[in-house]
Amino acid sequence: MRDYLNEALGQVDARGVFLDPFDAHNVRRPAQEGAADVGDVHAVPFVLECKNVKRPSVPTFLRQAQVEACHAGFPYGVAVVKVPRSNARRGRVHFAIGTWTRVRLALGLSSRAFADRYAFGASLRGLDSGKWYMTTELESFRHLLADMRAARYAP
Repeated sequence: MRDYLNEALGQVDARGVFLDPFDAHNVRRPAQEGAADVGDVHAVPFVLECKNVKRPSVPTFLRQAQVEACHAGFPYGVAVVKVPRSNARRGRVHFAIGTWTRVRLALGLSSRAFADRYAFGASLRGLDSGKWYMTTELESFRHLLADMRAARYAP
């Protein structure tokens, strides 16, 4: 996930070496912090909680991502689940409804425009909105990440 995002966002050269090792926009894998875990991958302004499991428990992964984003001091936590036997760019990026709404508002987009632009699909299971989430592929997420950085987190 990290390598794909760095390459797709133009943060590395053809050999995979950072163009600017001090650039805050480099996607990095932080050292783990034990009880105060800070997530698997940092892609400013997101913490990615990455999973490679047969039976994903997305609501649980999203709660974990949100806690770890808070520990890391990042505004957004999302869960990324690898799709078996697929390229990393096909990984599924899951957003809790609250996170999805905050990102959408930060970009100034309507719900429909945001969902269409980044190819989001909804999972609205049951009446408990705490278990609802929005999903896109990592390839679409990289466009969202680039747009968030351009709009709000420009160096």
